[in-house]
Amino acid sequence: MIRLEARPEPSRTFRWASPLIAFGLTIAIGMVLFPLMGKNPFDALHAFFIKPVDSAYGVGELLLKASPLMLIATGLAAGYRANVWNIGAEGQLTLGGIAGGGVALALHGSTSPFVLPLMFVAGIIGGMAWAAIPAWLRTRFNANEILVSLMLVYVATLILSILVHGAWRDPEGFNFPQSKMFTESAILPNLLPETRLNVGLFVALAVVAAGWVFMEKSFTGYQMRVAGLAPAAAHYAGISSPRTVWLGMLIGGACAGLAGVGEIAGPIGQLQASVSPGYGFAAIIVAFVGRLNPVGIVFASLLMSLLYLGGESAQLNLALPSAVTGLFQGTLLFFLLAADVFIHYRIRLRRAARSTAPA
Repeated sequence: MIRLEARPEPSRTFRWASPLIAFGLTIAIGMVLFPLMGKNPFDALHAFFIKPVDSAYGVGELLLKASPLMLIATGLAAGYRANVWNIGAEGQLTLGGIAGGGVALALHGSTSPFVLPLMFVAGIIGGMAWAAIPAWLRTRFNANEILVSLMLVYVATLILSILVHGAWRDPEGFNFPQSKMFTESAILPNLLPETRLNVGLFVALAVVAAGWVFMEKSFTGYQMRVAGLAPAAAHYAGISSPRTVWLGMLIGGACAGLAGVGEIAGPIGQLQASVSPGYGFAAIIVAFVGRLNPVGIVFASLLMSLLYLGGESAQLNLALPSAVTGLFQGTLLFFLLAADVFIHYRIRLRRAARSTAPA
């Protein structure tokens, strides 16, 4: 018989090695699947993981896509450490983009240097306001924040769609569902010539640094960690559960809203019917691959960004379906969650006792 036996203490070595093991197993799955799709596995892996970053433009795109992922994942990690499960970062990103885009459109044509800061402030407020809904329902009615935050993603998407099809649609945009292009004062400056990489990368790194200080060095971060690891002990110590829920949700919402502004003021430059290719959901994987640690999240966001670019490269060079990207993301998360079992448990083999009852 096979049974799982709890370890006296979770393995720290395996905890940090498990993302690498999960990534290796994901590659192994790819080596099996690509021949089944009629592709040379080595050509496919080269197109997926090497070709996207073999130029300065590719490296710029890698960092560009990693920026919103590390932003959102850092905010989510603060809540996840406290067992506050915000699954609606995609909706909070969208509301942040709507709020920031509203400022850009209201100040359209202005050359004031305060346009971008106002957009970021509006984006943070928009993301926090959307995250406050599941926080209030959880603390007031004990509603499940997973379901509420997830359902609000679709509401946020519909609000954006209504705006870009209606009041905010560009009258000179040939009826496409999009707003006017933002003016220069509402666009993030580029960092590298001939790439789309902008100063949003520095904003993301600054948030990651602040997140590390908050989670690892602050008393409030310590209280949230205790609330996640030992809820009964946290209650006994007087740590407020509603306060923890509000903090976890609002921090995640603020970071997601900031990422939404980074998208509309960066590579998009306007409001469209969709302002994210799924960063809010992919950031959940990034948070766990990074072990809910801001430093690990930086590396995990680069990996997830590479998966996005690799999927696009595989479509162009090998005519593979776009679903391959989601397949790799899901497989990586599956193996990571499976590895978590072995962090806390070890396998024990035990012979089944034979029955001695008379026939």
